[in-house]
Amino acid sequence: MKRTPEPYLWLLFSGGGVVAALLLPVLVLLFGVLMPLGVLDWPSAAHLAALLDPVPVRLALVAVIVLCLFHAAHRIRFTGEELLGLARFDLVIALACYGAAVAGGAIAVLVLF
Repeated sequence: MKRTPEPYLWLLFSGGGVVAALLLPVLVLLFGVLMPLGVLDWPSAAHLAALLDPVPVRLALVAVIVLCLFHAAHRIRFTGEELLGLARFDLVIALACYGAAVAGGAIAVLVLF
């Protein structure tokens, strides 16, 4: 019986979907609506740097970014295969999508640490 990484990719996809559904609307509301309208004040650079100072906060932010990237990669992969009829290029599409998610996660680690 051949093992595939598919269950793990679906796990990352679902985790990223949950994170995106719970956190991204709040960020859009804060930084896209309330702060530009002047309801809330913009945080200073020093305040944001102080928020990112603890290592657990940076690790949580990396986890959020990586999960969202894998969620997007999985959606793009299966949209390309199912809707666009590119299933014959499954390996290339999978490597490109998940490779981009891994690269984005590595960039997030480099930027935050």
